[in-house]
Amino acid sequence: MAWIYVVAAGILEVIWAYSMKQSEGFSRLTPSIVTLVTMIASFALLALAMRSLPLGTAYTVWTGIGAVGAFLVGIMILGEAANPMRLGAAALIVSGLVLMKLSSDA
Repeated sequence: MAWIYVVAAGILEVIWAYSMKQSEGFSRLTPSIVTLVTMIASFALLALAMRSLPLGTAYTVWTGIGAVGAFLVGIMILGEAANPMRLGAAALIVSGLVLMKLSSDA
């Protein structure tokens, strides 16, 4: 169950990052509210995951899902650049997440 929590928390991190971008510095109400609600939910799920996962594993996977997810949202929704170096960096993050998961006892 802890892995489900950490993945869900990572997905919520992507949502709050995108909503924060859409809030234009918290000057737009709806995206600002979505940011705060999903941020709190993401932290709560991460806290639940950390009950049984090691700190380093849970936090690394959470931030990695958020980083790669935000990167993909930036490319697919916001039209950000997808050059080879950025794609390679994202691949390295995913590789690190896989290794972190494989090295975990939980």
